[in-house]
Amino acid sequence: MTHAMLKGSNVPLDATAVRAVLRWTPGRGVPDVDASALLLGPDGRVRSDEDFVFYNQPRHPSGKVWRLGKKRVNDGLAEGLTDTIQSDLAGVDNGVGRILLVASADDVTFDRVRGLRIVVFDATIGDAEPLAYFDIKPETGEETALICGELYRRGEGWKFRALGEGYSNGLQGLAADFGISVDESGAEEGAASAGRAGSQPLPPEEPTTQVPQQPVQPAYGYPPAAPGPEPTRQQPPATQPAYGYPQPTSAPAYGYPPPPQPAAAAPTGYGYPQPVGPAPDPDFRLPPQGPQFIGR
Repeated sequence: MTHAMLKGSNVPLDATAVRAVLRWTPGRGVPDVDASALLLGPDGRVRSDEDFVFYNQPRHPSGKVWRLGKKRVNDGLAEGLTDTIQSDLAGVDNGVGRILLVASADDVTFDRVRGLRIVVFDATIGDAEPLAYFDIKPETGEETALICGELYRRGEGWKFRALGEGYSNGLQGLAADFGISVDESGAEEGAASAGRAGSQPLPPEEPTTQVPQQPVQPAYGYPPAAPGPEPTRQQPPATQPAYGYPQPTSAPAYGYPPPPQPAAAAPTGYGYPQPVGPAPDPDFRLPPQGPQFIGR
């Protein structure tokens, strides 16, 4: 039997796991609606930020409450969009006394959302009739977040209560009221960076690629020479041996003594002074010339 709920009414749940489906009618100008859940402790507040299940954190660390996501449905009467929260009630930690089922419209007021309804199913039975449903009517129309209903413990079991309580400061304000730490610095930094978008610094210059120098390969069979100072041009010796002098002999072969050199003969070649002989005889006379030398 399906229970049609009024605001503030409750119904017991015999199911060990339930699926809470948030449904609305799409259309021009209708905002997108998101479903989320807050797991509250005995003091009516979350125990940590992990007790907030929403689009950026779709599964509770315990694995007992999670967001199934959005679907487009058609029941034969009208087409609709849905977003769903599922809860394994039998496995929820004993420290959790209530699970709030929340709808938010991303800072768009709910007076523009048509046909908003929450429907509770037994998640252990496929294609079963709903256990209960509640048509949500915003009180002022300026709400941007709504607590549609809650699952809460009663003795050894669970119940569902229809609420329809609205918040004008969106999902962020609703979550903060139940102990969620909301960091607003990210939004401020985003606005500041957008204001600075027109004066962005130039990108750094690309570094120049250095081409590595290839080392000089040594001649085959010889070890590489050790690096030393830059070679300098050799100057010729101050004096060259005069032309005609014998050149110095080459160095002896490694490991052998130099061969004996013969005594150098007295130079008589061109360019050298002639040896001095004995003085000429002052009484020397040429022999008389023959008749072939007598002039005619």
